Amino acid sequence: MIHRFFCLSPSLVLLLLLGFSVQAAETNGWDKSLVTIEVTFKDYDYFQPWNKPTRSIRKHGLVVGDREVLTTAQSLPSQTLVRLQKGGRGKWYTGKVTWMDPHVDLALVTTDDAAFWDGLKPVEFAEVVPSGPDFNLLRWRDGNLESRRVEFSKFSVGESALSFAPRLNLEVNTELAGLGWAEAVTFDGKVVGLTESKSGNTCTVIPASLIRRVLAAHRAGNYRGLGYFDFTWQSGENPATLEFLKLSGPPRGAVVIEVQNRPGVPSVLKPRDILLEVDGFPVDVEGDYVDPDYGHLILENLATRSRFAGDTVPLKIWRDGQEMTINYTLPAANYADELVPRQAFGHDPDYVVAGGLVFQPLDQPFLRAWGDDWKRRSPFRLQFYQSEHPSTNRPSLVMLSTVLPDPINLGYQDARFLVLDQVNGRRISTLTDLTAALKEPKEGLHRFEFMRGDSLQRILLDAPSLDEATRRVLERYGIPASEHLTGPSGSGKS
Repeated sequence: MIHRFFCLSPSLVLLLLLGFSVQAAETNGWDKSLVTIEVTFKDYDYFQPWNKPTRSIRKHGLVVGDREVLTTAQSLPSQTLVRLQKGGRGKWYTGKVTWMDPHVDLALVTTDDAAFWDGLKPVEFAEVVPSGPDFNLLRWRDGNLESRRVEFSKFSVGESALSFAPRLNLEVNTELAGLGWAEAVTFDGKVVGLTESKSGNTCTVIPASLIRRVLAAHRAGNYRGLGYFDFTWQSGENPATLEFLKLSGPPRGAVVIEVQNRPGVPSVLKPRDILLEVDGFPVDVEGDYVDPDYGHLILENLATRSRFAGDTVPLKIWRDGQEMTINYTLPAANYADELVPRQAFGHDPDYVVAGGLVFQPLDQPFLRAWGDDWKRRSPFRLQFYQSEHPSTNRPSLVMLSTVLPDPINLGYQDARFLVLDQVNGRRISTLTDLTAALKEPKEGLHRFEFMRGDSLQRILLDAPSLDEATRRVLERYGIPASEHLTGPSGSGKS
């Protein structure tokens, strides 16, 4: 008898496994809850802010309620068209955004076409995200519902893709490419999170516990947005520091080193306060607390664990040799809270062109225009201001981004990336300040003065010739208007 043995190639084995993966996902009913979302949005050119090219991307969404699809907020703030597709292929349905919060990076999308909702059913979210060891990741790919295993890494606390407000993250390890587009991560038939971003083999996931709270508050009409702690602290690991602050008992707590005093809202904390407990949770010398669901986490998570902006958080502190409890009100995460705002949503980029000098708000979208490696490639003197706080006198910054050559600015053609201090003797914080200052030249000149430390300290332009020079520049370079002032950075922060 002759025995014949057949050896399957690795590629064939992979195809068979993929087929099983797809079939398993469909039989579990996930194909009735996961949809594809196509977003066309304005992909602004911050080096030429008058240009407004568009681009389209595809991401994923989950049916979460009656005519509700949940996805991440990324690409939606400047969207011009949203379309939905079910089943991984076939007809596209025109959609619309019904709610969005970029700070938590979540959005709800719907469509008025009743046919889209036929056969779809909402998913169920896990109340507490387990620590794996493995999860399933689901996504529509080439018309098939793909289910892949991903490995639990850890729970962490950090900024979201669109905000500076720290919140809980689930991190998973996977070699899968193209993730971070709101793919569903599941465990035991329930959704444990939506992917938000991927760096290397680490994929960051918005956990279901946070999603559930936000959706519940939104549906109840009392969602106030994410809050955060607006003070800076350092660990209390140095015994000499705790001894200097006269802390009795075992080493514990985190030391406050800087507080922000907002206009009309003085901080209840002081530098050298020691945070002993936050919202009833003891704080150790590393600034961590023990979360009953997720273990050791940094204290920043307590601003969003069970609270929203405007809530009062009790803080047990050590001050001047005494233990006391104070009430801290969580400020709402707001891009205007930063001197260099993290985002500039809700409006096209603002700019002013004056005699070929192009002025723009200094914000992070401009810095990110240098690409993925923007923290290394963008101008250091502009990045420096990210570590500074806004003040009443200087709530924001305006910069000279470039100079479009014209006879009026001869000799200044290479000037760029300079932060404005004053124009015609007037302090400049917004583009509205700038346009007002340009109406008041001094002795026939416009005097532009820049912050100390910049390579160029001032530019002088002939005032009577400015308007004509600006018209020349607009015509020569095909710029539609000399200014665009619609956002907070153009008209003053709100």
